[in-house]
Amino acid sequence: MVELGVNIDHVATLRQARRTYEPDPAWAAAECELGGADAITIHLREDRRHINDRDLQVLSQTVQCRLNLEMSIVPEIVELALTCEPDQATLVPEKREEITTEGGLDLKRETDRVASVVKRLKRKGIFVSAFLDPEEAQIKLARELGFDAVELHTGSYANASPVEMPQQLLRLEEGGRWIRDGGMRLHAGHGLNYRNVVPIARIAEMKELNIGHAIVSRAIFVGMREAVREMKSVIGH
Repeated sequence: MVELGVNIDHVATLRQARRTYEPDPAWAAAECELGGADAITIHLREDRRHINDRDLQVLSQTVQCRLNLEMSIVPEIVELALTCEPDQATLVPEKREEITTEGGLDLKRETDRVASVVKRLKRKGIFVSAFLDPEEAQIKLARELGFDAVELHTGSYANASPVEMPQQLLRLEEGGRWIRDGGMRLHAGHGLNYRNVVPIARIAEMKELNIGHAIVSRAIFVGMREAVREMKSVIGH
């Protein structure tokens, strides 16, 4: 069974729209767990545009399944991760001007710095994943740097036209093979929804999908618990 990590960032986005205290991501996480989520995923950005330091602290103490922290390698964020000790850390690229993460991490840019962060996180017993495009060189480098898993960036697949989608799926399937050959756990995420997720869930030995916007959007109409249940049902077929 493919595990589902539910990204609850956009619950915090709604809260920040009014600079108030609700909805609280901690309550959203509890509802996700009741709906069958295998992990709760949050991205603590430098600008704190949605998830903030208090959210990280509270969720690290209350989440009963796995807590997956998406994070850059900025020293301040790394120190917070080492203090709160999430179950999993996923290293992602981050630009202040982007609306959402636009691509995979480039491990070639700051290899030594990434290697240091990976070692520090693993020393704390944190499972470490890299958010990467399906590129062989990047995936091989992830193995060399000691990552436990690679989360394939599925944005190009999710945004592809019906004509282009099969080719994008082939790229992800090939990326999955490189990850498996490297002895790492295979994850995927970005832009996945109830309509396009099944082919990704069926990639050989897919272990975890991280999905946020689609589930939070669906939750507006049916509630968070039911929205998670529906996604679990879709990826389980």
